[in-house]
Amino acid sequence: MKVKRIVANLATPDLAAARTFYQDVLGLDLVMDLGWINTLGNGEQMSVQISVMSEGGSGTAVPDISVEVDDLDAALRRVGAAGIAVEYGPTEEPWGVRRFYVRDPFQRLINIVCHL
Repeated sequence: MKVKRIVANLATPDLAAARTFYQDVLGLDLVMDLGWINTLGNGEQMSVQISVMSEGGSGTAVPDISVEVDDLDAALRRVGAAGIAVEYGPTEEPWGVRRFYVRDPFQRLINIVCHL
């Protein structure tokens, strides 16, 4: 057996608020809408990966999900324009990433990260 994909399934009482954050702020595309589930993505092939953490690094809380972006400054501008508070960072970490933390509309901690 080979794992082909891992999907984060996030419970929400408000699909529209989820779309606003994940589609409008983070720039994902709505790739499936069945009324009770919205799947967002970008059409790129992604590697299969799951991280198991005892902390979030640099003494931070473990984020619920990590979102890798190609331009952290652009992500930071979009987050600011949406009026979303940054809870940590932006900072360059000793393991070769630059990142910041925000909360989605449902209070999940999101690690927005860019590899250096």
